[in-house]
Amino acid sequence: MNKTRIAWAIRILVFVLFVVSAVAKMFPIWAFEKQLVDLNVASWCSAPYFSRLLIGVELALGIAILQRHFLKRLVIPAIMALLVVFCIHLTIEMVKHGAMNGNCGCFGQLIPMTPLEAFIKNIITLGFMVWLYRLTTESEKPHRFSWLLVIGGLSTLLMFMAFPFCPCANEVASDVVIEEPIDSAEVTLNDSSALVAADTAKTGAATAKKDSVASEKPGPRAVVSKFAAYAESGGKKVNVDQGKYLVCMFAAGCDHCQDAAKSITAMSKQAGFPKVFIFFMDEETDKIPAFFTTAGKKYPYKVLDVPKFWTLFGNEGSTPGVFLQWNGNPITSFIGTDDKGFTAAKLKSELEKMK
Repeated sequence: MNKTRIAWAIRILVFVLFVVSAVAKMFPIWAFEKQLVDLNVASWCSAPYFSRLLIGVELALGIAILQRHFLKRLVIPAIMALLVVFCIHLTIEMVKHGAMNGNCGCFGQLIPMTPLEAFIKNIITLGFMVWLYRLTTESEKPHRFSWLLVIGGLSTLLMFMAFPFCPCANEVASDVVIEEPIDSAEVTLNDSSALVAADTAKTGAATAKKDSVASEKPGPRAVVSKFAAYAESGGKKVNVDQGKYLVCMFAAGCDHCQDAAKSITAMSKQAGFPKVFIFFMDEETDKIPAFFTTAGKKYPYKVLDVPKFWTLFGNEGSTPGVFLQWNGNPITSFIGTDDKGFTAAKLKSELEKMK
């Protein structure tokens, strides 16, 4: 195999690698935005700009390696520099969190890679780029920088057009209005109204409920939780700071979130079980009806845009999130799917302590 064929093989390989990496970060793009926020590279206000710009640059470099203009003087060195930056970042992450912990995000959620796997991949790619640099002879034909500007400009423009977003606006949280909360235990899938409290007409059930409440501990002194300002459903305020509440942070398309909701529904048949309120992330919201079908019950809920969802959740969290609170006081939380994740047994143990 001659030098030209080897050079073209490397160029095609890098093209595929960069384009696949860029496209993988787009779906879903909020995951890449969250990663930038978690790394303190950007805030939720600037993350939409940074994410689209960085993906656009990665896409542009992948395309640019297939053309000849300033290939050796600019394109190849730029790719090598980017790979070095990635390697430095991965080294820091391995020192902080371990070589085999987490997903580096190199291929988004499409191909999860540990920091060590990504580091090895980048080192190998960097080796190929050094080889390509030595094999490449700069063309004697006139070079046009405008070609690179067009490639970079169109790639970046594509990102902003394909993934539009609303710029951040300073938002003042609304005052917390204390109203009668929606009783999630009485809202069923057959409700046609916008999640209002069901009628407790049956005298026996109402009496039993009063007796049950009377026998419960009054709980800690009421405080205003971080969820209070956003908890509303069907245009009505829900006071999640009154009594025992499970405040859930879910994504409608998340399998683990659906499993958690199904477990909560099964447990909700027990006497004295906390009321439930769900914050859904504004992603795949068309799946919310199917989510409640899987859960077996329709709970009061509100959809939050992605930045607000993760700001309220906590940037370093991951779905599903289940927060148990009593009169607004945080009791415990279940985050993600690892050791801190939600299980029915863990929740049951915490509820026993509250009796």
